[in-house]
Amino acid sequence: MVSFEVRTPRRAVLVDISAEVAAAVNESGVTDGVVLVYVPHTTAGVTINENADPSVRADLLLALERLVPLSLPFAHQEGNSDAHVKASLMGSSASVPLHGGRLQLGTWQGIYLAEFDGPRRRRVLVSVSAAG
Repeated sequence: MVSFEVRTPRRAVLVDISAEVAAAVNESGVTDGVVLVYVPHTTAGVTINENADPSVRADLLLALERLVPLSLPFAHQEGNSDAHVKASLMGSSASVPLHGGRLQLGTWQGIYLAEFDGPRRRRVLVSVSAAG
């Protein structure tokens, strides 16, 4: 397993971590299998989505903010309940097939750390399992 750190610049942001995940895969030496990307945080998540048009990221964040606004009357008193809900909706991990040493992402896909309670320093874990 390989881990790396991501510094997020603001409260809510999707940070492209595709290159860091690919570097972790290269470091593993595995060429065929499955890559698991996981964040051990309760107010951040991982997602795979379009990385060609940055407006898609903005739209995702906008939709999540409208679904779960900070202004809801949450019982949790730390002021980040919306971040916990958004992270749960996003999920804390993503799996990607690996073939020939390359992540089998679609043409327009990227892997993102989804920050909902930043700015912070976040840890991302990458585990590569060999096929067969």
